Amino acid sequence: MTTVEPFHRGGSGPPMLLLHGMTSSWRAWKPVLPMLEQHHEVWAVTMPGHVGGPPLPDEAFSIDVMVDALVERLDEIGVPRDAHVVGNSLGGWAALELARRGRARSVVALSPAGAWAMPSDLYRLLATFRVGALLAGWAPIRLLASFRPLRRILLRSVSEHADRYSPEDVDILFDDLAGCTALDPLLSAASMDTSIAPFDHAPCPIRIAWSGADKTIPYGRYGRPMMDAVPGAELVVLPGVGHVPMVDNPALVAWTILQQTRDEIAS
Repeated sequence: MTTVEPFHRGGSGPPMLLLHGMTSSWRAWKPVLPMLEQHHEVWAVTMPGHVGGPPLPDEAFSIDVMVDALVERLDEIGVPRDAHVVGNSLGGWAALELARRGRARSVVALSPAGAWAMPSDLYRLLATFRVGALLAGWAPIRLLASFRPLRRILLRSVSEHADRYSPEDVDILFDDLAGCTALDPLLSAASMDTSIAPFDHAPCPIRIAWSGADKTIPYGRYGRPMMDAVPGAELVVLPGVGHVPMVDNPALVAWTILQQTRDEIAS
């Protein structure tokens, strides 16, 4: 496994922070960085407990513990407190928690994790991640995923068009998973009462963009309780993309993000 830088910084303009999903790293954002950096100074940061990121504290896991460690890292590297924040999956949940703490000028949450209405929905989610991690740790899966015709089948829980991953992208995906130490603590701590705490009101402009072909946390099960938890958030559905949509359709993802900040970058 190669050494992974803990964050990426590039571009110019109003500051923007990008937060990836569970088992990934800042590198998940590489397909959209060129488009976003035309308009923003972009910080893509690896979350605590993920490869290249800071370690998780030695205490019982919770989203607050993870966000505490994330905030400490953001302060260390100088990410402005009023950055626009964009997150996918777990990163979307973390983005919402940063907004709750007054550390976001706006939020775009792409298929954000953290909401479930029924025990069966939580158990399904936990099983999906446990089985996925087990299979990903099986050496032949990585070899099979190196063959383009098989990627779309093997990585369907990640992206709708996983065949668009390059061989380098596949290596990054599996290396990030192998280096993630946050998955087991998160899954072990998850219960019905650890879902996202409801907001009284949206603390800043919030756009929730759900992947229309999300097979990991489909909107029908997980989107409605998320929208109920974040009153006043705008909902958009991104057609033809999976849970991690940046490879599926980089232009659509970048456009969805930039629509949230268009008034500022136009001024």
